[in-house]
Formats: sequence, structure tokens, C-alpha cells
Amino acid sequence: MNAVKRNNVKVIGAGEKTMLFAHGYGCDQNMWRFITPAFVNDYKVVLFDHIGFGDSDTSSYKKERYASLHGYATDVLEICKELDLQDVVFVGHSVSAMIGVLAAIKEPSIFSKLVLVCPSPSFINDGDYVGGFNREDIEGLLNSLDSDYLGWSNNIAPVIMGNQDRPELGQELAGSFCKSNLEIAADFARITFLTDNRKELPQVKTPTLILQCSEDAIAPLSVGEYTNQNIAGSELILLEATGHCPNLSAPEATIAAIKSFL
Repeated sequence: MNAVKRNNVKVIGAGEKTMLFAHGYGCDQNMWRFITPAFVNDYKVVLFDHIGFGDSDTSSYKKERYASLHGYATDVLEICKELDLQDVVFVGHSVSAMIGVLAAIKEPSIFSKLVLVCPSPSFINDGDYVGGFNREDIEGLLNSLDSDYLGWSNNIAPVIMGNQDRPELGQELAGSFCKSNLEIAADFARITFLTDNRKELPQVKTPTLILQCSEDAIAPLSVGEYTNQNIAGSELILLEATGHCPNLSAPEATIAAIKSFL
């Protein structure tokens, strides 16, 4: 099966240049619905679903291929090659930010810019590096997920989303989690929360924008600053937004920051 069908790729917009949007953990391409209308007049916008999420083809899932984020980065590159995309502006949210980093390191000629929305190269504290969690915290989170994924989804989604005064946002995220393929979601969670991509950051040569929220329970400000310091020439913008999903909670600020960078 080709990548366009496997990953439920959708292409919209009339521009000559391309923007490729990659969603975060437990989500799908619908999570970009407040962002993409601002770009369809000037760009060809490409959306897709990671395997196991949205309307992707779950029968294509192979544990050995998706044992690390490199498998998901390969999917991104296959989509680009099948659609003959060049000079791509890659916009990746959360774990997809690191997927985009890996793809751009492997095939830098495909990408013109990277936009990393709430990225984290590692969630686990290590010496002077503050990722936001101790390893024991992450192991407890993953054990809770394994024992009761639906309950875990309903509990963790409001924490990830933040914006407690807007509970409908957390409910939407929880609903998205609950629609995911349970086995793949569990595997992807382990990769997402245990992967350490810090050593890859200095290898990025593509012009990069890092978008950070002022209060993010998943990726604290220290993570955004670390990413900025370790990707040469990158730009860090602190959004007037809270939570881990500004594409949903603060689309106007997110759009403005991306447009300024482009």
C-alpha cells in the first residue's frame, strides 16, 4: 500500500509552496482545522494521519518498523516522495516535532523550514536537563495507560490540554485518544515518552521555529529553551497561550507566529 493511502493523506489549497502538517500523540489531522484555513490561499497544504490514528490504515502497522520515531519519520519522507514535494514547510506538533527533526536530518533537501509546536526532545529529567518528569513518573504514566487506556485518556487529556476554564478542549482531546487503535496507541506512547532525541538537535540544518506555550504541563519552558539552544540559528517564540495544544486553544497566536516566521 502506498503512503498516501496508508496515512490518509489529504491535499488542499492552491499555492505552489507546500506546508505539511503532522499531528501529535493520540490525535489526527482534524486537530489542524483552526490553523490550515489561514494558509490554503498561499500554500498547498498536506495533512495526514499517523498509523493507528484517525483514518489511517492500521493493517499497515508493523512493530519492527514503528519501534522508534524513525519509522514515523520514514512515513513522512515517503509521503513527500510520492507527492513529489520539495521545499516543504514542515509543521509538527508535540512528538511530531521530533519526527520532523529526524526526517529533515535524513533528507534535508526536501525541507525548507521546520515549525516545531511544543516540541520535547526528551520528557525525562537528566542532570541539568529538565524535561519535566522523572523516569518513575513516566513509567507510572505508561503503566496506567496499559492497565486502563480509556480511563487514562480521560484523566490525562485535560492535563495535556490545560485551559481548565474551557473543558470542552480537554474533552475533545480525550475523545480523540479514545478513538485510537489501543495497541498502537500504547506502543506509540512508550516511544513518545521514553525517546531521547537530544543528540539529534545539533544535526538540524533546516531553518527552525520553536513555538512554546507559557504554561505547559508536558513540555515546560526549559525544554523549549534547550531545543532553541541546540538547533543552531533556530527562533523561539513564547506564545500567549497555555497548555500543550495551542493549535486548538490559541490558533490565532499560533497562526501569527508561523506567518511571521514564513
